[in-house]
Amino acid sequence: MVKKPTSLSTRRSFIVGAASVLGSPALAQFTPEDPLRPAPEPEAPVRRNISSFRALDWQPYFSNTRNGAILVDTVSRALHYWSEDQSVYRLFPSSVPLTDELTRRGRTSVIRKVVGPSWAPTPSMKKRNPEWPDYIPPGPDNPLGTHALYLSWKYYRIHGTHDTRKIGRRSSNGCIGLYNEHIAQLFDLTKVGTQVLLI
Repeated sequence: MVKKPTSLSTRRSFIVGAASVLGSPALAQFTPEDPLRPAPEPEAPVRRNISSFRALDWQPYFSNTRNGAILVDTVSRALHYWSEDQSVYRLFPSSVPLTDELTRRGRTSVIRKVVGPSWAPTPSMKKRNPEWPDYIPPGPDNPLGTHALYLSWKYYRIHGTHDTRKIGRRSSNGCIGLYNEHIAQLFDLTKVGTQVLLI
């Protein structure tokens, strides 16, 4: 007589099978290594990072919400948005610059909005990475993702990314990155003239 597998042995074989699939090279979807999308550097653990997704009030940061307001907290790696009439509030996880030297803080504003942005490295990026291409057209290889909000600071953007590993990490050369679905939402909410504060 053939012994029927018990639910415990079936469950165990499922877990072992799932673990082998999850641990297999199928997860190596980001290879071969792309010089524009290197794997993020390991970071020290962040204690109680859940606090970064705490809703904030706009008053400590802005005197008004005329044209809407965006607050980027580079420490907690979160972007907050308030509409002009304060009826809409959104909170998104973000990527932030790799180093303090690349991080610009202060007040700026959205001066241009682009769907399907093209990308070119800044002179300082090209100096640090001479192997990088001079230009990448819109599309899946573009580091700016699907949408970009151009800021009044030259070379600075809030943009999407096709490399989802970057979100929540120090991973950019100065810009603020969002998941493509989040930048699409923010893009629809903002207008030219929206206030931006990076802290």
